[in-house]
Amino acid sequence: MDTQAFERRLQQLEDTEAIRTLKARYLFACDRKDAVTMRACFVDGKMHIDYGVVGTFDNADTLVKLFQEVGCHPHMVEMHHGANPQIEVLDGSSARATWSLHYFLVNTQAKSLTQLGGYYEDEYRKVGGAWKISSTKFIATSTLALDYTDGALKALFAGSPPTAPAA
Repeated sequence: MDTQAFERRLQQLEDTEAIRTLKARYLFACDRKDAVTMRACFVDGKMHIDYGVVGTFDNADTLVKLFQEVGCHPHMVEMHHGANPQIEVLDGSSARATWSLHYFLVNTQAKSLTQLGGYYEDEYRKVGGAWKISSTKFIATSTLALDYTDGALKALFAGSPPTAPAA
C-alpha cells in the first residue's frame, strides 16, 4: 500500500472517531445540563436544527436558550443514549451520520416519565481542526408517556408519534 493511501485511511478513521466522540460529548452534556459544552458541539452562525415537537432552529444559540429554560432544572432527570452510528466522512471538512437515540426523562415535578426512540440525521463540518455539528434533525419513531401522580403508572400515550401531513 502506498503511503498516501495509508494516510488517507488513517485520517478517515481519526475523523470518524472524532465525530463519534463529538456526538457522545453532546449527549452527555445534555444529561449533565451543561449548556456551555452542549453549545460548543455546534458550528457558529446560521445552521439547521430540527428537533420535531421541540422546535426548529436556525442557530445553536436559540436551541441552547430553550434547553436552559426548559431542561436545565433538577426535576428534569434525563438520559440520552446514542447508538448504531453510521458515519460517512465525505472529505476533509464534511461528513454526515445517522444515529439511533434512546431517551428517557423522569420529570419529578410533573410526576411523569417519557421514553422516546428515534434517530438523528446529522451533518458535520470541520472548523479550526475540530468537527462540529452543522445540521441535525431528530426523527421520533416511538414514544411512551406515563403519569405517576397517584402513585400508580398511567399510560398517557404509547406508540409511534403521528406523522406530519404531506406538503
